[in-house]
Amino acid sequence: MDDENKEEKKIPETEGPEEEQKAISKEELKELIDHKDVAGLRAVFETVPDIDIAEAADDLEPTDLIYIFRNVEAKNTASFYDELNQDAKEALVRTMTDKELVQVINAQSADDVADTVGEMPANLASRVLKAADKDMRKDVNLLLHYKEDTAGAIMTTEFLLFLDTATVDEAISAIRERGKEAETVYTLFVKNKSRDFVGTVDLDDLIWAKKDQPLSEIMNRDVVYCTTSTDQEEVGQMFRRYDLNALAVLNEDQKLIGIITIDDAVDVMTEESNEDMARLTNMEPADKPYMELSAWENAKRSFPWLIVLLVLGTFTTMVLNRLEAQQIFISLPILISFVPTLMDTGGNAGGQTTGIMIRGLALKEFGPRDWARIMWKELKAGVINGLITASFAFLWVSIEQYTGLVKVIVPDQPAYARLIVWNGSAFTSPVAGAFAAHVFTFAALVACTMFIAIVVSKMIGTLLPCLAAALKKDPALLSQPMLTTVMDVATLLIYFAMACLFFPSMA
Repeated sequence: MDDENKEEKKIPETEGPEEEQKAISKEELKELIDHKDVAGLRAVFETVPDIDIAEAADDLEPTDLIYIFRNVEAKNTASFYDELNQDAKEALVRTMTDKELVQVINAQSADDVADTVGEMPANLASRVLKAADKDMRKDVNLLLHYKEDTAGAIMTTEFLLFLDTATVDEAISAIRERGKEAETVYTLFVKNKSRDFVGTVDLDDLIWAKKDQPLSEIMNRDVVYCTTSTDQEEVGQMFRRYDLNALAVLNEDQKLIGIITIDDAVDVMTEESNEDMARLTNMEPADKPYMELSAWENAKRSFPWLIVLLVLGTFTTMVLNRLEAQQIFISLPILISFVPTLMDTGGNAGGQTTGIMIRGLALKEFGPRDWARIMWKELKAGVINGLITASFAFLWVSIEQYTGLVKVIVPDQPAYARLIVWNGSAFTSPVAGAFAAHVFTFAALVACTMFIAIVVSKMIGTLLPCLAAALKKDPALLSQPMLTTVMDVATLLIYFAMACLFFPSMA
């Protein structure tokens, strides 16, 4: 068959500057494997980002994944392996020969291997560690030793460290020799003869310095660092605050044993943000992407909190049950109609404040010790919000009653229920004056309740996250369910007290 008649396999190409680069699809990747198009497969790994290829390969059979690793150079598949989901990684470990596994594992960085091994069953983790070379195994075991979600657990041990007496020329030579094995060459780390961490050197400073200058003359001495026990959320905040590319990690003896790079910090910040968002919606954070969750895994994130909120809702039910038996709720049944609106408004106002507080605490914009200043600030905001919302509520509740959207039912005034603005009866009826007084009094009751509920909700929404943070608990975990319960009960009690005040004759 002539070459001209051979069917060419289409692979993604980088388009012109005005067109978006095409990502590889599962179908395209599968077609290359099925047709054993090694050249096309290798071209994909040269032109398409690893994360895009990994997403396309998520549902491939282990045999297809093995074909990729056996026909694409190890330098291209190492980072690809790291981007695969955990199930695919485990399937590959089960399927690969010892020789293949050695190539894949030792081409990765120690922190990536540690992340993978930490989630594997013991038998697979043991096989991975066995495949790793001596230095890699030592580094992985070191990283696995540290508590999850700390700097020690996410750091890498592959970095460039120099004595402060080393010259610029020596440092540049070392970068050329060992730079590819390091996690970053943009930030170099410096120690003194006592092995104490003393500073960092940025690559651009190194390039512009004189060859014979010692690093001690050009290094940054006012460096930021963390310890192995520093929480990963705080690590992310340090990167944001100090605009870092890499962060030194010191052990208990204040010796440099690892670094955290910006790519790992971004992953941490994304993880923490997703965790806060999940808990704000009363769900447990997921440890893998949504599309990889089974129905059961997705459901079990939700139902524990649904049950907790159901139990906490008992307090609201108890209060409402007691109030319904009160004379004023029997004499003025319209009161019940506005209970959901008032409870929702109070909860929404508190929820807005809680979200702001949780985000501010997470970003270290303020701390639990600032609670008094924050309370005063939110009190003023609550009064403004309450006045505006209550004013509109007064107007809107009046309109609802006059238009008949809400029937005004009073046992000793049955005519009220038939008065509406559309046929003029609300103004021409003999009881129009008494009806108006009742409408505006009730609208004022709802408005005043709403004002107080918003202000109180703002205060509770401020206090709960600060209290949780002071107790070293996750504010997002405790604040939302507690706020819902407390505000529902508080709103009902405020509503009842205001109703008795506005309609004393019916109380």
